[in-house]
Order: sequence, then C-alpha cells, then structure tokens
Amino acid sequence: MNLSLLNETYGEATVLAVGGLIVGLLFGFFAQRSKFCLRAAVIEFWHGKFGEKLSVWLLTFSAAVIAIQALIVLGDLDVSTSRQLASRGSLSGALIGGLLFGAGMIMTRGCASRLLVLSANGNLRALLSGLIFAVTAQSALSGALSPLRESITGLWTVEGGPSRDLLAILGWSHTTGLIVGGIWLMAALYFTTRTSQRAWMWIGGLGTGLSVALAWWFSYSVSKASFEVVHIQGITFSGPSAEWLMRVLAPNPPEIGFDFGLLPGVFLGSFIAAWIGKELKLEGFKDGYAMRRYIVGAVFMGFGAMLAGGCAVGAGVTGGAIFALTAWTALVGMWLGAGLVDRWMDAPPVSAPTLMQP
Repeated sequence: MNLSLLNETYGEATVLAVGGLIVGLLFGFFAQRSKFCLRAAVIEFWHGKFGEKLSVWLLTFSAAVIAIQALIVLGDLDVSTSRQLASRGSLSGALIGGLLFGAGMIMTRGCASRLLVLSANGNLRALLSGLIFAVTAQSALSGALSPLRESITGLWTVEGGPSRDLLAILGWSHTTGLIVGGIWLMAALYFTTRTSQRAWMWIGGLGTGLSVALAWWFSYSVSKASFEVVHIQGITFSGPSAEWLMRVLAPNPPEIGFDFGLLPGVFLGSFIAAWIGKELKLEGFKDGYAMRRYIVGAVFMGFGAMLAGGCAVGAGVTGGAIFALTAWTALVGMWLGAGLVDRWMDAPPVSAPTLMQP
C-alpha cells in the first residue's frame, strides 16, 4: 500500500477517513461477535466470577498491548507524539473522570463503544444513551460544562513526555512492555479455562485488540508518508461522538479525518455481525425508572470521558496499551467506580427473615 501516492492523489484527510472506516468496521464486527464490554468484565471481576466477559476484555487488552509494543520494538510505530503522551495531562481529571465513567457505564449497562455496538443491533436504550453521551461530551469539551471540567483537570496536572509515560517512570523498555502484555495474555488464557471457550470469544477478543493496534499503526503510517502535519491517534469514542454531533448540528462542521470514518465503521461492522449472528432485535425501555437511570448514566459517562481523556476504549485500551500514566489512572478509576455503583445499585435485595412456625 503506497500511502504517499494515496495522500498525494486523494489527500490525507480522505485517506484517514477511509482508514477510520475500515478500522471501525473491524472493531465493530469483532466487538459485537465477542460481546466485548468493560462493564460486563468489571461486574464479573467484583462478583468473583472470572468467566467469559473478563476473558474477552483481557484478550482484547493483551492483544492491543502486545501488538503495539511489538510494532514499537520493531521500529514500525512511534507513539511519543500522541496526545496521551506528548501533551500535558491531568491526573485529577483521569481519576475523577474514570470514577464517573465507571459509574455511568453501570447505569447505562454498557460503555461508550458498547452503546454504539448495541445501537446498530436495534437497542433503542443504547441509542438514546449514546446521543446523551455525545451531547454531554460536547458540552464538557466546549459548552456549559467546560468550566467545571477545566477546574477539575487543573487540580493535579502532569507535564507531557517522560512524566506521562509509565514505562519511562518505571525505567522499563518497550520490550518490558511487550512482556507485560504477555503476562496479561497468560491471565486471559487462564481465565478462559473457566468458560465455555466458544470460538468467537477468542477470535473476537483478539480481533478487537488488534483493531486498536491497527488504528495506531495506520495513522502513524499516514503521518510518515505525508508532507503535512498529521497527528497520530488510536480508537476512542468520546471525541468522535462530540465531533459527529457538531457535524450534524453546526453550520460549519469539523474537517473530515480518521474520526469521521470511525463511528460509521463501528456501526456498520456491528450491524453486519448481528445480521450474520441473527441478533438484530428492537429493544426499548421497560419503565420510567429505567429511562432515568440510563439518562443519568449517559451524562456521567460523557462528562467523565472528557475529564479522563477518553472512554473505556480510548483511555482504557488505546491509551493503556501505550502505557500512558493518565490512561492507567483513568482505567483504575473506571474499575473502582463501576464496582462501587454496581454494588450499590444492582445488589440483590435482602429477603425478609422468615418467622418460625409454632
């Protein structure tokens, strides 16, 4: 693939958009078939049931880490200029945003990527939650919630470069990062022994993780083949959701790029996967309480994602796989926030004690 020729012929923006569409299609397809979902993995973990959902998340995460670190070791990828590492970050935003996002994904029964995947399958609850997520994310980025976001992110900041690179902080090389990915993979393999070990759990989990690595590699390759400044990026859903909202509503929509193709690609990939698996089904709300819960959860996720610098995929997998300090902080916050809210909201009711019969 001659990216220099493609850039010259069609322009970097178009090449990135088409690449985003292809990467998104692969991610959506594999995520739908594997039932990839951080919320489900967190619930299994906190309930002590280390089963299929946790295995899928670990397969995805380890595949992303191994592929990305291997590309870096081989000299085919350089993520040092990515926003997750090069620019100033916020540890307060990552932690508080992670906690809020984790709480929100329990309330909406899915993270941002899962909502998009389910929307393509006919889930109207996920569609409404996704729209509210996008509106809140845009408000936190440059709207009414922006001052609050800036206040929280300013509490504890960290400079870009080595101070934000977890490998540099620990004195580890990218080879060590590759080994860490292998350890996560071994954990995933161990937990798969406790499941039914269906084929799509393996194929879909690994495919989802490799899609994350493909996004980094593709945007980096386009930047290397371009005479213009092209920012490298991976898969995330908070920024693109806000961008697509403005593309629909604003008179002067943002320029096209990787994010332009990503969301439609994920939607299409998930739709195709659900059609193949005969899982297309319209689903709505059961009652008013459920709707209120989803709405509040979507607001938490939208604001939390913008605080944390990404969603469960953008910070948790895309940023975590390049060992960004703020991404790992956000990921810990998501696991903690989700675990606490799941215990509070979805705990089984305590049955009343039965009276002794005389």
